[in-house]
Amino acid sequence: MKRIALLSLMTTLSTAALAAPETYVIDGPHTLPRFSYSHFGYSNQLSRFDKTSGKIVLDRQAKTGFVEVNIDTTSVNTGYPLFNEHIQGEDFLDTAKYPAATFISNMLKFEGENLVAVDGTLTLKGISKPVTLTVTSFQCMPHPMLKKDACGANATTTVKRSDFNMGKYAPQVGDEVTITIPVEAVKE
Repeated sequence: MKRIALLSLMTTLSTAALAAPETYVIDGPHTLPRFSYSHFGYSNQLSRFDKTSGKIVLDRQAKTGFVEVNIDTTSVNTGYPLFNEHIQGEDFLDTAKYPAATFISNMLKFEGENLVAVDGTLTLKGISKPVTLTVTSFQCMPHPMLKKDACGANATTTVKRSDFNMGKYAPQVGDEVTITIPVEAVKE
């Protein structure tokens, strides 16, 4: 009887170990959030942020987790230094007062084994709003160069910049901004 109880306990513990959450650290050089918007209807402009950090905690068996993405808004890169300064000004990102944007979530949505969405809170310019990131691709596997497990995803959402006190020139310059976050993270 003791042997059966011991085997049962060992099975329970080994199953729990398999289901343990795993923590992944965001790989900054491979996580460059982008944003695009209509520029007077002429074209869709695309810019990015060059400095991102954070972590992802993932329990694939339980289909739960936590996501924290920290974006250094002073690293905005429009491809043109003078326009970078303009975007960092008070009318837009106001990086002097708000040098970071964050996305935090503990609500991951799966369809089967596939992560399809992440509900969370986006904070820009000191204003927090709920957003859903739609995940268009998601994969975890051993990293071929680092020899560690890694996960990657592409996620996107659309927000109104006026909701974050950045509505200057709207609607001529599009109020809707599409945010795309290609993220790679390496297991701790």
